[in-house]
Amino acid sequence: MKKNIIMLISIVSIAIVFIACTGKDNSKPIAAAETPKEEEAKHENPNEATLTTEQMKTIGIQLGSVEQKQLTASLKTNGVLKVPNQNRASINSIYSGVIKSLLVQPGNAVKKGQTIATIANPEFIQVQSEYQSINSKIVFAEQEYNRQKELQEGNAGALKNLQNAETELRILRSRKASLQQQISLMGVNPLAISNGKLVSVLSVRSPINGVVSSVTVKMGSYIDLSTVIAEVVDNSQLHLDLFVYEKDLPKLKNNQTIHFTVTNDPGKEYDAQIFSLGSSFENESKAVSVHAMVKGDKTGLIDGMNVTANISLDKATLPAVPTEAIVSYQGKDYIFIVDAVNAKENTTRFKRIPVVKGTSEVGYSEITLLEELPANAKVVTKAAFFILAKQTNIGEEE
Repeated sequence: MKKNIIMLISIVSIAIVFIACTGKDNSKPIAAAETPKEEEAKHENPNEATLTTEQMKTIGIQLGSVEQKQLTASLKTNGVLKVPNQNRASINSIYSGVIKSLLVQPGNAVKKGQTIATIANPEFIQVQSEYQSINSKIVFAEQEYNRQKELQEGNAGALKNLQNAETELRILRSRKASLQQQISLMGVNPLAISNGKLVSVLSVRSPINGVVSSVTVKMGSYIDLSTVIAEVVDNSQLHLDLFVYEKDLPKLKNNQTIHFTVTNDPGKEYDAQIFSLGSSFENESKAVSVHAMVKGDKTGLIDGMNVTANISLDKATLPAVPTEAIVSYQGKDYIFIVDAVNAKENTTRFKRIPVVKGTSEVGYSEITLLEELPANAKVVTKAAFFILAKQTNIGEEE
């Protein structure tokens, strides 16, 4: 009997332990259970965001659709800033010599005819001295010619002597003209030399207005005819060389307006106007050069800079949304559309769609969809930024 009582107590104890353990396990998932909204937020797609009806009303979300708007179409292209060759100068001397002084440095503005350097050479004195002495020789040759002419007219002189005197006078006059030209090219006034003033140092002058872009010599350098002393660039005639593909060329014409930015400074916009369309392909590509003159302020623009240009075309009917509907994130543009509506929970799920933003006008911007939209898709036209903010917060939490 005692043995049976002990066995009964053991069975009851095991049953109580089993029930207690079972109850503990069943209560755990109930205590830790998550609400449907929390579960939805935890597993929400990084390109999606869910808002309640109350949240949408609070932040002022408005819905619309992709519309067809008449906007001024534009063409984006790349190019480079250039100065025409007639507005740039490589300055050298037509005489060899030693650099005695340098009067400019890169960045200096110079005027046409301004001295940028001086050179010295003993040969300069020799040329001027010869010019001085040839004047007296010509005077003597003229006298001899006149004398021989009088003798010939009086039949008292030989014709040969008259011819020799005439030839000598012609040679001297030709030599004087040559020396006079050389001296003028030196930048020296021949009349000053005739008065006994010789110049031992010659000035090298700028042939154009502009800014010194480089100085390639130093004090004491010996230069010859091929030595470039400095380079000057006149940015007043700065123009754009744009590269447009063959298919887009018919859209362009002279006097069209171009807005462009420098690649390394996209915050400032400049204007230009087309003045010439290329008639041949560049290298082996299908791109044609389009030339445009830069208008207005050219401050900060330098020959050789790369630019991004936007060419205004004619009015066209284009897919567009309100500019406010486009948001930027990590360097790309997006719009939001309604992806799903949960009427039971009063929530709306929004999906982010990548687009390429085009021309903007009267509050609307052209878009190129990078992903096909569902039929009759509803687009967030206002307060899209707040959806982006919530979406990126969700992404960070995950």
